[in-house]
Amino acid sequence: MIPLAGYADRLSVRPGETIQFHVSNVTGALVSARVVRVHSADANPNGPGVKTEPISGATFAAKAVANHPVDRGSFAVVDLGGHLAALVGFSFSANIWPTRLGHAPQPIISWLDPKAGTGIALEVGTDGCVHLIVGIGRGKTVSFASRHRLAERAWASVYCDLKSSGTIRLDAAPLAISHADTADTFQLPETLAPTADTKLCFGATPYGSFNGKIERPTLDTVASNGGKARFAWDFSKAMSSPRIVDTGPEGCHGILVNQPTRAVTGSNWTGREMCWRHAPEQYGAIHFHDDDIDDCKWPAAFTWRLPDDLATGCYALLLEAGDARENIPFFVPPPKGKATADVAVLFSTYTYTVYGNHARPEWQRDPAWKQAWIDQAKAWNAYPHNPGQHPEYGLSTYNFHTDGSGIGHASWRRPMLNTRLGYITYPYPEIRASGLRHYPADMHLVTWLADKGIACDIITDEELDREGLDLLKRYRVVMTGSHPEYHTPAMLDALESYRDGGGRLMYLGGNGFYWKIALNPEQPGAVEIRRAEGGIRAWAAETGEYYNQFDGEYGGLWRRNGRPPQKLAGVGFTAQGNFVGSHYRLKAEARTSRAGWMLEGIAGETVGGTGLCGHGAAGFELDRADKRLGTPAHAIILASSEGHKPEAPWVLVPEEQLTHIVTWAGEPAEKLIRADIVFFEAPNNGTVFATGSITYCGSLLIDPDISRLTENVVRRFMSREARFDMPSIVGLPTRTVS
Repeated sequence: MIPLAGYADRLSVRPGETIQFHVSNVTGALVSARVVRVHSADANPNGPGVKTEPISGATFAAKAVANHPVDRGSFAVVDLGGHLAALVGFSFSANIWPTRLGHAPQPIISWLDPKAGTGIALEVGTDGCVHLIVGIGRGKTVSFASRHRLAERAWASVYCDLKSSGTIRLDAAPLAISHADTADTFQLPETLAPTADTKLCFGATPYGSFNGKIERPTLDTVASNGGKARFAWDFSKAMSSPRIVDTGPEGCHGILVNQPTRAVTGSNWTGREMCWRHAPEQYGAIHFHDDDIDDCKWPAAFTWRLPDDLATGCYALLLEAGDARENIPFFVPPPKGKATADVAVLFSTYTYTVYGNHARPEWQRDPAWKQAWIDQAKAWNAYPHNPGQHPEYGLSTYNFHTDGSGIGHASWRRPMLNTRLGYITYPYPEIRASGLRHYPADMHLVTWLADKGIACDIITDEELDREGLDLLKRYRVVMTGSHPEYHTPAMLDALESYRDGGGRLMYLGGNGFYWKIALNPEQPGAVEIRRAEGGIRAWAAETGEYYNQFDGEYGGLWRRNGRPPQKLAGVGFTAQGNFVGSHYRLKAEARTSRAGWMLEGIAGETVGGTGLCGHGAAGFELDRADKRLGTPAHAIILASSEGHKPEAPWVLVPEEQLTHIVTWAGEPAEKLIRADIVFFEAPNNGTVFATGSITYCGSLLIDPDISRLTENVVRRFMSREARFDMPSIVGLPTRTVS
């Protein structure tokens, strides 16, 4: 663990509300804390540098803060009350689909206390066989193993019966094989010891976690009074909640811990239905992982009630303990129902969460890249901790679980090391570029607005999802940062309604509005992504598992859900390369078009050749216009990028490539590798300006033409007098908008 780590219970908090900070400290030193306003998060000494401003009355007295563990691994807990305490025999059955055999003992069901020698556990051993462990008291346990070895990613039926006489029948075999033919018989050497515990777990014990699916567990217990109680947990019920339902007569329901994956195919899935809502009985399994985490559950170390008059902005809690440093960014929107500026900057906090703790593949496979990152962070006094070094806090949905399955859940209730002041994503030790993405990169926009004297309110995805159009309609202009990739349906609805109701939208990024996500209605901070068919994907969802467990809707690309990004912003994801950038070339008709006013003060025919992210304004991930995907017929393409060198390398996104020689658009692949700057008018005097590149905001502070272009747009969009009437599709006028 890093010496000093923390997270906030929320990513945004309004004036007058309270925020809590949860901290773990291994240094042994007292921890001091203070809140600052953040003006820049770029550690580059040749760039803006990290800039903060102290907040009066927001310094906390140093205090002792303990080291807290990170309890990873998902499981289910059920309280069976006195049924376990009086246990003298039982029978258990379940179907399992193991995914990481040979690594460590993996419990299927347990109420075992190995130190006391009481309780029982059924687990998959390192030998691939199912083991029964029985407590006989006085710190002693005995174990028995089935004869059959399980296969990974194959369904097997587990069966165990322990009679009050001590006779045991145990088996684990493929579903097609009958237990009557394969079960082994054993004899317990001593009487089963009574247990004081009343709780059983599926998928966990004090010393291990299960990797794989568990389906339809049932348990019969035989109490000392001769009575019976039957339990049957149906995991296909209450699918969107953290509860598991017992359909037996006792109704002993349970709770899931650390967000395992539900809405996954069971042993009886036929392939005829892809949506779990249509055939829930075929989705009666839960996929547990030994590295799942949804909440560190550390106690709050510092609590701050925001002043009622605190200005909207970007803030952070700075922590110190001895030589250790930590920072926890958060955002302060204006009071609900109010706007304090004409411009709002929308921070993509759900995207930050989805990318939280992304251990980049370069860190694992390229020692030179890893060392360059470490050296540059040290030289710049940048944030020193990389997620690749610290998987203990849980990785991102761009990584894999230890069993090889893709990570589909993320939460901000844990330290997110790449959402930090001074965090570097890509090392560039000999070049001026800062190598930033996400939060630090988006802060370039805030720094630039302040330099230009343009006041703005800060809003986040959370407010957008919850309040919708009511949040946006108070602003004349809404600006995105560099990478607003992940959205709920409510967020897209709000942005479209804002645009068509007269709002002015400035999309200053790339690969935006791309993936559809779902939020957990019962666990704030939890986000779900199903990487279904199509798209640039770090992993692919299992067949039949494309529907979200949180809301039951089809996941994957917004394009596959009938809402391509072009419909909202005029451009959509087309190509990706390494973290390098290039320039845009103005179209021949750009200066005489209806959008010609944007180019006032710009003399050249190319713009954006320099930048703090990727060395240019058009880079890494590019969006293009496409009328078949929803770019309005009257949209103007002001400029398109060029110079994307093959050695990057550049590739089309999968949904654009039909075969190795045919593209969806019908054009050569090289023509589709570009970013388009697009302008179009929307109903009711609304309008859109889109740049189509992730690295665009990185050029605002050092490329004079990109700065001038963006300033021309935002100031015209802010004007109450400016009109943006939609032209007719036939005979488009070329006059400049007044």
